[in-house]
Amino acid sequence: MSGSASRSGTHSPSRSCSIAGRRRKPLASTFQALDGIDLRVAEGESVALLGYNGSGKSTLLKLISGVLRPDQGRVLTRGRVAGLIEVGAGFHPDLSGRENVYLNAAILGMSRSEIDRRFDEIVEFSEIGEFIDTEVKHYSSGMFVRLAFSVAIHTELDILLVDEVLAVGDAPFREKCKAKIRELADERKTMFVVSHDLGMVSSLCTRGIVLRRGKMIFDGPSRTRSRPSRRALDSDERTDHRRRPGRRSGHG
Repeated sequence: MSGSASRSGTHSPSRSCSIAGRRRKPLASTFQALDGIDLRVAEGESVALLGYNGSGKSTLLKLISGVLRPDQGRVLTRGRVAGLIEVGAGFHPDLSGRENVYLNAAILGMSRSEIDRRFDEIVEFSEIGEFIDTEVKHYSSGMFVRLAFSVAIHTELDILLVDEVLAVGDAPFREKCKAKIRELADERKTMFVVSHDLGMVSSLCTRGIVLRRGKMIFDGPSRTRSRPSRRALDSDERTDHRRRPGRRSGHG
């Protein structure tokens, strides 16, 4: 054991490697976030990605966006992809909200002239006009979401990716975002929405996909999907409990 090293508060990489080598332990571990996912999404479809934490939803969004690349297989998209995957992604903390609008929109593929044309609409939708020239490191998480979502939806997009980050905003702004998502759906924009809210995604999305530990266990129409997907999620929870025999129920 390397207990003496941890107790003294020091760490020797060479010693750790030699100990691991003698004991034939792997020096690195791998985790398969997604396994055998095979799906096609038609233009104009709105897809809800459901599953418990760690099921692979956010990883799938990152693959679609191009942030990650698959170890096997391929991900093909057509058109401009914009999304809200993580709070603050694509924002520089030392820049103002105004500067970050231009930075984030440029990352999403907008030209300077496009941004100039949409800037007032972006700020108006975000409702943070009085703070637009403040450095975003002073923003709350809710303000981040407002501005980031506003930039994303005002991009000339073909595919919209939305993670659970909308849960950070306040209730009136969430309703405003839902209305905008419905508007984009009516315009036949392709969408992927990650949420734990079955009621919300049933109203926003035409198709639902449930993931469990990286595998797809359900894929079907959203508006007739609530009961089947609920059963799939409940089944996942029961399986999770069985795999953790030491897990206690109740309080305390």
